[in-house]
Amino acid sequence: MKIHFVLIAFCFLACKSEVKSKDNNAVSLPILEIHDFSGIEPYLNLDGSKTYVVNFWATWCAPCVKEIPYFEAIQANYPKHVEVILISLDFPRQYESKLKPFIQKHQLKSKVIVLDDPDMNSWIPKVNADWDGAIPVTLIYNNSERTFYNRTFTYDELETELETFLTIK
Repeated sequence: MKIHFVLIAFCFLACKSEVKSKDNNAVSLPILEIHDFSGIEPYLNLDGSKTYVVNFWATWCAPCVKEIPYFEAIQANYPKHVEVILISLDFPRQYESKLKPFIQKHQLKSKVIVLDDPDMNSWIPKVNADWDGAIPVTLIYNNSERTFYNRTFTYDELETELETFLTIK
């Protein structure tokens, strides 16, 4: 009986230290806000003194990934006047394997929200009636103006569009 207790205690301690070792080497992945469209919709209509840049994207979309650094730079260069919100359309089965590691690898500072709502036919026209569902797309708005862009951006193009909103205020 004592031998069994010693073996069980040894196994428990060995397992516990192994888990602790794994925790010390674990990579901390970001916590994601995941919403259906009703949870995303408020981000498309925020009031306030800022201009909002809302980008719909996914890690599997090469043009989307290419322009993410431009949105990050806009957020960094206009912190008092602009808020960038990145709405990911990544597939639910890829949140842990693709999206979270992407956010961490690229050290995204902008707010990243996941839209998990399979009824695209109902919510796409609510974002914009002219949107065909292709990504990337961007919505820039403030209290004075709202424009939907069904295209990709370079940094200069994005900044030029944004500046028209900042001068309107």
